Amino acid sequence: MNKKMMMQAQQMQARMGQIQEEIAASRTEASAGGGAVKVTVVGGTKLESIEINPEVVDAEDVEMLQDLVLAAVNEAMDTAQASASEKMSALTGGLNIPGLSF
Repeated sequence: MNKKMMMQAQQMQARMGQIQEEIAASRTEASAGGGAVKVTVVGGTKLESIEINPEVVDAEDVEMLQDLVLAAVNEAMDTAQASASEKMSALTGGLNIPGLSF
């Protein structure tokens, strides 16, 4: 491998590390039920917080609340994963490199 290619590979590796750090620190928020349930996900993999409006808490309809929480968490996770994929795609030029999926 020539020197120029080695430098480019090192630069790409350094940039990848930066992007991975950005992804790990990123916060994604989502809501369901018109804001009745709000969640925050960190790094696309860790649920940081859940806020539930007391008005949607109904002992007679726990299933609805569960559905709202699931919807908000899934939306936040999907949004975080899409953002991470977009950032990595910008680095790899859209190439699908095994082991780099987010």
